[in-house]
Amino acid sequence: MSISILLVSVLTFVELNCENLFDYRHDSLKQDIEYTPEGDRRWTRHKYWDKLDNIAKSIISCGDEGNDWHLPDLIALCEVENDSVMHDLTKRSLLRNANYEYIMTDSPDERGIDVALMYAQGRFAPINHHSIRVTPVKGMRPTRDILYVSGEIISGDTLHIFIVHAPSRYGGERHTRPHRKAVAERLDSAIDSLYSLNKESCIIVAGDFNEYADGCITRQICSKGLTNVSGKATGKNGAKGTYKYKGKWNSVDKIFASEKIAVKTQECKVNDAPFLLEKDEKYGGVQPLRTYRAWKYRNGFSDHLPLVFRFALKQYGTQ
Repeated sequence: MSISILLVSVLTFVELNCENLFDYRHDSLKQDIEYTPEGDRRWTRHKYWDKLDNIAKSIISCGDEGNDWHLPDLIALCEVENDSVMHDLTKRSLLRNANYEYIMTDSPDERGIDVALMYAQGRFAPINHHSIRVTPVKGMRPTRDILYVSGEIISGDTLHIFIVHAPSRYGGERHTRPHRKAVAERLDSAIDSLYSLNKESCIIVAGDFNEYADGCITRQICSKGLTNVSGKATGKNGAKGTYKYKGKWNSVDKIFASEKIAVKTQECKVNDAPFLLEKDEKYGGVQPLRTYRAWKYRNGFSDHLPLVFRFALKQYGTQ
């Protein structure tokens, strides 16, 4: 006679803007000269590999779970240049033995930056994926595609993931607001398509939205019944958000979850491990230790800190 046993495990989802994770080769179709050996950053092979390993360390450090530790299951990445960079990160960096695979976009962004999803094989099995192109509105440059990936998680449920890197606020928040609204409307349409098939879809939307709590994309996502599970996320070592600008912490990085996922939330926090930080000499407190401070090379990690979201999974086994 077999006995059914309810097993509870935890899935860890991380979001991180890598801050210009470029290789050191020039792509003639992109504006990436700055990140080449001849460019203003003097971006060499050595600096590139240091950057890869630093991003790997950031991801590895997100694996603490109380007294336990395991690598994150899913990682949403922003500001990664191309397939070569993701191959090097998953197969040749400090993560080379972690058994990660990846899916990424190939966007019309003029600098060549994209978004990607890394996933642990055995914890997530992709079913479908595609890029969602955002049509530019007047005055808007081509921007990053939204990455959509669906896959089976170990509970047997299908998880739908959208990764977003919205247009920046460069030129002023009000002036660039219509650019982010275009992203919001495209995302809104995609979520509606999912709900038309299954109103109880398990959905996560994550990324760098380049807006604060009351922005148009945030409002649009929440109007679909998703919860900003990262809304109150802070760190343990002084970080009150994922990004610090002129002395003020903000969370332009966000993670949203549909009801079936949000109700299972165990925690959502900013990973501000001490080695990811440095003293903020100008404004006080701490700030992310980034790769460059202005034009000075610091061999840091990113100007954004990782978001870490954990939620419970229930599955049935037999004995």
